[in-house]
Amino acid sequence: MKTNLSCNAADAAEKGFFKRLLRQAAGLTAAIFFALSVSACCCPSAGSYACCEKAPRGFVHVSEAVPDVILEIRYHTTYNFAGERIDGYEKPEALLTVEAAKALKAVSDDVMKQGYRLKIYDAYRPQRAVSHFVRWAKTDDTRMKACFYPNLDKSVLFPRGYIAEKSGHSRGSTVDLTLFDMASGKEVDMGGTFDYFGKESHPDWCGNPETQQYTGPFPGSAKPSGGKINAEQFRNRMILRTAMMRHGFKPLAEEWWHFTLADEPYPDTCFDYPVR
Repeated sequence: MKTNLSCNAADAAEKGFFKRLLRQAAGLTAAIFFALSVSACCCPSAGSYACCEKAPRGFVHVSEAVPDVILEIRYHTTYNFAGERIDGYEKPEALLTVEAAKALKAVSDDVMKQGYRLKIYDAYRPQRAVSHFVRWAKTDDTRMKACFYPNLDKSVLFPRGYIAEKSGHSRGSTVDLTLFDMASGKEVDMGGTFDYFGKESHPDWCGNPETQQYTGPFPGSAKPSGGKINAEQFRNRMILRTAMMRHGFKPLAEEWWHFTLADEPYPDTCFDYPVR
């Protein structure tokens, strides 16, 4: 009996040791994943646009790489055009490739000297989130229409490209952002909200982005007829645009808040790793 008890105790101790070892290994693996980058990577085939479910190499948390940024990750909340938390946003974090984060740090330093901070709405976006948008676009759910697409019928969002099956965000070097005024403690007035579907969100709305000249009310009879932003709102958009382009980002013709690193490291690869 004494021998059996000793053997049982030894067996239990051995099992406990291996359980602790497994827990430690699991914790170490989780810590490695996004300390700064992760070891697993996805290598696309040459000339293809692949989508990878593995953890991407060389991605960083923006709040660590650019400490002065403010995060308001809209797709982790219900305040977005779908009115619900979006698949793949497990935490309200922003991830970017190392290269994009480094360039964004330069932008942050630039605008800080002008009295602003960067406020990020979205950065890396998993493919599963994009697929969520596509599914939503095919439903009759219009609960957020008044906030994000009041002048458009939901049925045109997909055909007109406001929602697509692939997104540059999934490549990890695209960011949606605005400016935060440190003096007033408020977001800078851009004359429109993030993710507003319509011409009002175009950088050339009421002005010329190339010359940065304000031209006044947008002409034409299409909705919104006579729509406009004022000169200060246009100027604010140009402050953000100029800083982003100065440090290697390229703008999008349809969204004043959207910028992609011109020399992005994964131009042909989208990722589906959750934001966490």
